[in-house]
Amino acid sequence: MERKPKLIAIVGTNASGKSGLGVELALRRGGEIVSADSRQVFRGLDLGSGKITPEETRGVRHHLIDICAPNEFFSMADFQKKAYEAIDDILARGRRPFLVGGTGLYVEAVTEGYVISDTPPDLQYRAYLETFETPELYSMLLDAEPDTDVDPKNRNRVMRVLEKLHDGDSGHGARAPRYDVLKIGVTWPRAVLEERIRERLDRRMAAGMVGEVRRLMDKGATDEFLMKLGLEYRFLTRYIRGEFASEAEMTEALFVAIRQFAKRQMTWFRRDKEIHWLDMSGEPLDEALALIDGFLAEEGE
Repeated sequence: MERKPKLIAIVGTNASGKSGLGVELALRRGGEIVSADSRQVFRGLDLGSGKITPEETRGVRHHLIDICAPNEFFSMADFQKKAYEAIDDILARGRRPFLVGGTGLYVEAVTEGYVISDTPPDLQYRAYLETFETPELYSMLLDAEPDTDVDPKNRNRVMRVLEKLHDGDSGHGARAPRYDVLKIGVTWPRAVLEERIRERLDRRMAAGMVGEVRRLMDKGATDEFLMKLGLEYRFLTRYIRGEFASEAEMTEALFVAIRQFAKRQMTWFRRDKEIHWLDMSGEPLDEALALIDGFLAEEGE
């Protein structure tokens, strides 16, 4: 049997430090990083998406960052196609690909080899969905896709995504994995993670997240586009539209939303028993390097 090329995935929650760890591992093992983040593909979405800065890359080449303009449509299928191209290019040049990010659906689309379906709509399932109120439908969507960027009040959109998931467009059905994957997980105990989320949010607010969203709007980014990005961009757009009494009120509500999102991320990732969760209280870098070296040694690399 022909051996599949090896891919290393670094996944985890918001504010966990997975991007920095990915850079360090890539530096030490001759790698390049393919970003698995549904918002970092867009140019100009820097502070709000937690995009790695040029200085933070430390010279490690990153792929699938800043490849789309705001308002452009970019789907999971688009990500999978471009990720495959980037990974195969990295391998062809004798480098080591690292898939790093927290958008669980994007990560799985690549690591599990989702086969994107063109199945016609299931009208019976659509009729079934119509029996639920919109909040119930959104709750169903969160259970299936914890990091969804769908507006919870957009009933039609929520239903369309649920239909696609049902029809296999998420890849939950047929799969054809292209790579032999080592999955490494990064997170912290809840109290520590909440502190990291708070500190990170305060730092980004001080750096000018509100101004970033205003500039995006001035350059033509629509409210619809910004709202569907979820979390920071949804709350900041609502704040700019006057839906919060103060920046402090908005920031606190955003902190709660990010904390809840991190919990959903963990629910998503914990389903995957193949993820090796690092002990962040120990020596996570050494632990990750040992996992990688053992993984690569299986082929005598």
